[in-house]
Amino acid sequence: MEIQPILAALRKHKIPAALIVLEIALACAVLCNAVFMIGQRISEIHLPNAIDEQGVADIRVMGTDPKLATDDVPRNLAALRQIPGVTAAAVINTMPLTNNGWNSNVATQPQDVMEKDSPNVATYFFTSGGEQALGLRLLRGRFFTSEEFADSKLASNYIPTAHVMLITQSLADRLWPGQDALGKQVWVGKEIHFTVVGIIADVLRPNQNGEGLAAFHWAMFLPLSPGPGGFLNDYVVRTSPQDRARVIDAAKQKLAALSPNAVVRGISFTDVRDKFFATDRSMIWMLVLVCVVMLAVTAFGIVGLTSFWVGQRRRQIGIRRALGATRAHILQYFQTENFLLSTAGVATGMLLAFGINLYLMQHYQLDRMPWYYLPVSAIALWILGQLAVLGPALRAANVPPVVATRSV
Repeated sequence: MEIQPILAALRKHKIPAALIVLEIALACAVLCNAVFMIGQRISEIHLPNAIDEQGVADIRVMGTDPKLATDDVPRNLAALRQIPGVTAAAVINTMPLTNNGWNSNVATQPQDVMEKDSPNVATYFFTSGGEQALGLRLLRGRFFTSEEFADSKLASNYIPTAHVMLITQSLADRLWPGQDALGKQVWVGKEIHFTVVGIIADVLRPNQNGEGLAAFHWAMFLPLSPGPGGFLNDYVVRTSPQDRARVIDAAKQKLAALSPNAVVRGISFTDVRDKFFATDRSMIWMLVLVCVVMLAVTAFGIVGLTSFWVGQRRRQIGIRRALGATRAHILQYFQTENFLLSTAGVATGMLLAFGINLYLMQHYQLDRMPWYYLPVSAIALWILGQLAVLGPALRAANVPPVVATRSV
């Protein structure tokens, strides 16, 4: 089919044509970014976390005297380990996905610690048995020894005095790409460094640090013996999934009895995870609704404007039919016309989508949108346009040749 007659007809209907192009461009821009954001949120929700999420529970004790922690923590841990079904227990400074993060900038050289591109890492301290209580998975090296736990006290700078640490695989890859991190030094300050004794499977940090999904697994673990300070408030209790609810209730009762003036709360880690990602789930449904509404508005807009055109062109269509044009020719004419309008809208929409993505990157720390979102959205809008124009085009194809004579 020749395109020139179609372009000539569109030039006579500039406003309706511009409206369709603008509508498709806006749909393309919104669809690209919305689908990209949905993909990101889904990726976050399904990020792996190498702890025993189904068996771990967090019992938090608040309001105790920090000066008595040296005696209170071992007493509380002994009580928790006596509960039937508890396989391990320890105390930790914070738990993953709790939005209560301890973070430090680290480097492989002391002079690089203060550099702005030094990775920001979640810092976990736990007492003896923490590896078993969390269910950490060792990939290389070893866990901490009992001597390393006993010798590690909290210094005045809130850093344990032990000089050993465990790091996640993602952090090891970030600090020493392509190298083995075992035995390497990690500097937390210009005069504070730790030796990596073990590489563990990726554990999520308490919160994001704004450096993308890869940084969500940057974490280090340090040994610590109970001591005064009052920040070791999270008791990690591990049990089987079927005993979890009963163990949480028993643990709360035991710790409340041992510290009558304290506030004791217990929660399973599965509930911690659900709570952390609740906002992301809401946003996914909202963005899905936006996409559906945008596509529906675009489709109905194409149907409405094309139907209006068909009504205005009945005499022209009748003349074409009288001159020998078949129904297939009329159908092809409107489909080609819609394809040209969709192509103009998609091209404009791609530029608009790229601009919106840059704005979101600068102001909302969104990642750069991969290029393949653009052609996928373009194909979707081309298909949508062809489906939307099909009804009016079929009505146009059914216009009989006699219409041309009636209009004379």
